[in-house]
Amino acid sequence: MPVNLDKPLNWKADIAQSVDMYNDWFMKFAPKAFRETRIETTKTVEATLHATENMTNIKPVILRKHPEVLSTLRMSTCPPIAVDRLIGLSGVSPSLVKTMELTRKLPPRMSAAAMDADLEKIGTIVEKLADPDIFVWLGREAPATETEIHRAATIVADRLCGAVANPIIRNAQEKRQLAAIKAWLEAKQYRQVPVGTRFDAMPAGTFSFRMNVPVKLEGGVQTINIPVDAVIKPLGSDPQELPIFIEAKSAGDFTNTNKRRKEEAVKMAQLRSNYGGQVRFNLFLCGYFDSGYLGYEAAEGIDWVWEHRIDDLAEFGI
Repeated sequence: MPVNLDKPLNWKADIAQSVDMYNDWFMKFAPKAFRETRIETTKTVEATLHATENMTNIKPVILRKHPEVLSTLRMSTCPPIAVDRLIGLSGVSPSLVKTMELTRKLPPRMSAAAMDADLEKIGTIVEKLADPDIFVWLGREAPATETEIHRAATIVADRLCGAVANPIIRNAQEKRQLAAIKAWLEAKQYRQVPVGTRFDAMPAGTFSFRMNVPVKLEGGVQTINIPVDAVIKPLGSDPQELPIFIEAKSAGDFTNTNKRRKEEAVKMAQLRSNYGGQVRFNLFLCGYFDSGYLGYEAAEGIDWVWEHRIDDLAEFGI
């Protein structure tokens, strides 16, 4: 039985309440989440400064030993350099830069000579563009003081966190949403299953978070894992009955939700093509989800529960 997808007359009021709830959370907790991430990032930047002798020794041997420092080095220049801009400026292998950025490692198949030549070029670009207003000791005889190093690390960390501010906030919000679901379920006497439990082996009255559900892609040759935020096996359900899949979604603006609205439809289609039409896939929403987004999901047969009305979960039979 539908919970919210068939009640468009309620959508406008729910959207307003959801936006208010998200904004209230953001004002209270987002700055704390950002600051905590910035503190940890500052420690990473300080380690980078130590490894590069405070930006005075960015040589191939250093980058070979510490490939993870590249993103910090990019944010240490004036102006900060994007990945593609660094590739263009230095003329180095795109695969080298992108591997260092994404995996924090060096590409295993690149020859030592070619790698050293490219790392030398990267170091030259970074040293030439290093921001003198941040690294005030560059060009002077006196070494950097601890205060100057910490101040510089904080500034670079702020740049790094600013570049990924949305994921930081989104991750913090997702943790909070899952904590809300967990508290609600445990109040109903549900228990969390151990990590590694298969979704189709969950006993009644259990739940799990961030569970991988295997599906075969079209053609049946390749199998992939679909991550699902919350998987719940209702109390009293039959052993052969599939659990309920719930995706926790939050958004701080209306634009991005409409760009991403097809993601849930694709995920549900993959689950149903593998496990049949009895698959129950729903959303747990908080934030900026407008009528366009809700209408699209409703047309795809996807229902939802608003976080400000979390007790609606019971209407899914949970």
